[in-house]
Amino acid sequence: MSSRREKSSDEESHSRRRHSWSHGRKNRHSSGSVDNVRLEQRSRLSASQGRKRRHRSRSNSGSESDSEEKQKITSGIKQIHNFFAKSECAKIEDEINQVVRNSEKGVYKKQTVDRAPLRNKYFFGEGYTYGAQLAKKGPGQERLYPKGHVDEIPEWVRHLVIRRLEEKNIVPKDFVNSAVINDYLPGGCIVSHIDPIHIFDRPIVSISFMSDCALSFGCKFSFRPIRVSKPVYALPLSQGCVTLLSGYAADDVTHCIRPQDVKSRRAVIILRRVFPHAPRLLDWEVDELPQATNYKPRNGHRRGDRSPDDRVKRRRRRSSSETSSDTSSVEEQRRRSANSSSRRSSHRRHSHSDR
Repeated sequence: MSSRREKSSDEESHSRRRHSWSHGRKNRHSSGSVDNVRLEQRSRLSASQGRKRRHRSRSNSGSESDSEEKQKITSGIKQIHNFFAKSECAKIEDEINQVVRNSEKGVYKKQTVDRAPLRNKYFFGEGYTYGAQLAKKGPGQERLYPKGHVDEIPEWVRHLVIRRLEEKNIVPKDFVNSAVINDYLPGGCIVSHIDPIHIFDRPIVSISFMSDCALSFGCKFSFRPIRVSKPVYALPLSQGCVTLLSGYAADDVTHCIRPQDVKSRRAVIILRRVFPHAPRLLDWEVDELPQATNYKPRNGHRRGDRSPDDRVKRRRRRSSSETSSDTSSVEEQRRRSANSSSRRSSHRRHSHSDR
């Protein structure tokens, strides 16, 4: 009897020890899981903080690189504000309006005028292919037009603009042999580009007229609809100011005119020096360009620019067209007479059968 009681007490004590051991194990396991959760939370927090620190360092390095880029760009820019007085600007702007009227009358050569939506370009002295006009795409593929394919620099540009720049020693005498006028309507633009290094010497000189604008550097364009990224640097352009680009600003970063910066009509005269041995198209290559220009002179080239061979060819085409028109008119008369005779004969048959 006593042995049974001892045995039962031993079993109870053993079960108590087992219960307490398992309970302690559960507590240890639960506390360990909590520690693991806390450790995981801490690691996540430190990782997120590390990411934030890395993001800050990257943003700081990005801002530093942007500031360095701006310094490089501005080192190659020279500006002279109010170089042309209001009265001088008015005279030059009247001449620009006359250029527009002349192009509407069709008096310029074919490659002098290049029309685009909300922006027209007028080449004088020298003109070159770019954009959709290129036979082969890519930088370095731009070519000058053959000599005589664009009109000479107008005398008013030489007298009112180039001479003033030479007198103030802004450009050397006889440096400029190419003048381009860009005429922008509100919302007009010109995409990011670098003036061809193999064609144009530096500096690139531009003078702004009619309204204020901005020249943006380092932008990216996307189309349909047109969108432009934020510029690395935006240079204000005021009416009558002269801007010179050279070095990094002209050769190593693109520049553009964004549509949102052209709020009213604006014009610019760009003066450059073409290298004497710059690559140039041949006459027959101009005819094979995918898109030479969007401008058509009213009567082709001006009468003084036509050679005797062109006149002979034009007469032959005209005589052949007149001959073909005469032949077609005779055939038309024959068809009409045949149709009328057939109608009369059919009328006789029908009237005889009705009787």
